[in-house]
Amino acid sequence: MKYDGGPDSGVFTDGSATPNPGPGGWGAVYVVDGDVVAQDHGHDPDTTNNRMELTALIKGAALVPRGTPAKVHTDSKLAVDTLTTWAAGWEARGWKRRTGPVENLDLVREAYRIYSSRPELELVWIKAHAGNRWNEYADSLSTAWSRDEL
Repeated sequence: MKYDGGPDSGVFTDGSATPNPGPGGWGAVYVVDGDVVAQDHGHDPDTTNNRMELTALIKGAALVPRGTPAKVHTDSKLAVDTLTTWAAGWEARGWKRRTGPVENLDLVREAYRIYSSRPELELVWIKAHAGNRWNEYADSLSTAWSRDEL
């Protein structure tokens, strides 16, 4: 598969854990007109996919200068729905879901605070492993820790 499709500007993030839960990593890259402006990645020895996806969104937002409009792409539909649909209601209920506690509350609260205070950042879901060059790049960053340890 050739990795050349998709947008050529924005932030692209990814997170994973293998196995889930288990060791995992996150990656984020900020691209403008096809050029990498900034990137970051990290890992956690005991985590979940969802924690790494949220961490990538938090770290990805930090790559964009304040006031600069950017689309932030993630292949985590759960993370997008969490931050754009559900978090406002959870916050209004004291960070509680009707059906129980909010999972990964620390990261959900931090990500929601960041994206609520930065309207210039737009969260966008992007299909995973569909040939999007920068999504694949972020995916590679999210697993870089495992290659470093070999």
